[in-house]
Amino acid sequence: MKWELKNMRPGFGEALVELGERYHQVVALNADLSGSTTTAMFDAAYPERFFNVGVAEQNMMGIAAGLATTGKIVFASTFAMFATGRAYDQIRQSIAYPKLNVKIVATHAGITVGGDGASHQMHEDLALMRVLPHMTVIAPADYWETKKAVLKVAETPGPCYIRTGRTNTPLLYDEDYKFHIGRANRLRDGDDVTLIAVGLMVAKALEAAEELEKIGISARVENMSTIKPIDKKMIIKAAKETGAIVTCEEHNMIVGMGSAVAEVLAGYEPVPQRRVGIPDVFGESGESEELMEAYGLTVENIIANVKKAVSMKR
Repeated sequence: MKWELKNMRPGFGEALVELGERYHQVVALNADLSGSTTTAMFDAAYPERFFNVGVAEQNMMGIAAGLATTGKIVFASTFAMFATGRAYDQIRQSIAYPKLNVKIVATHAGITVGGDGASHQMHEDLALMRVLPHMTVIAPADYWETKKAVLKVAETPGPCYIRTGRTNTPLLYDEDYKFHIGRANRLRDGDDVTLIAVGLMVAKALEAAEELEKIGISARVENMSTIKPIDKKMIIKAAKETGAIVTCEEHNMIVGMGSAVAEVLAGYEPVPQRRVGIPDVFGESGESEELMEAYGLTVENIIANVKKAVSMKR
């Protein structure tokens, strides 16, 4: 497949500017990374509503919580490692527990941070955020879905976590795409197996489905961009209709999207499931594509797991 590539992060920055014009109560916070997170766009348009707290992510979450108690729609942004790892206690105690209207938009998530190495490669953020009561968790697949998700969460009360990456990703959608919280989006029909993917792995799943067709395996592809609330109806329907599931994510396979899908299957419609994701290890420094290959986030590994899942069907 030939894809047009575009970075997700400007989708966030551009949506934030649109929201600033639409709602006077929208404010943005950043931890000295406004250029990388693209919140600099909001700073340029609405400097009086932009707050750079410096390298103080825990404090940023506390300030975000305080602003939310005054009726503000708060967007707090930094790298995923700092947003969810360093500031977890503040998110839990000050944002999720009181159910405050704070939207945490994290960039530079996953293995594709690349050369920054294990200290900056956050593979556990979806797990940390999805176990928090009241927290909505979203991982868009491309630029357009990022933009639409940011616009949607501004209209949805309560805490939310949105995960984006560092690298350019294939454009799967266009300006007419309608994003719905808690609803998966089918990108390809299929009868033999369902690929449920998230983030940059959605494009990999589509590529795998195209290759599988050549060997007689019909693969459905679903974009599970909302990890919480999970789309139970889609998972159960896919399990009943295709009889096998393969999940694909750029995240630790423990308590990630694949685990969320497994929980639904175990409770409602047990079928064979295989998971493609990052093993339970820390990352290492390297080029993004090299790391994807090293950790099995490849079309070839998806195909291998599909074959195993299909062979296990009743």
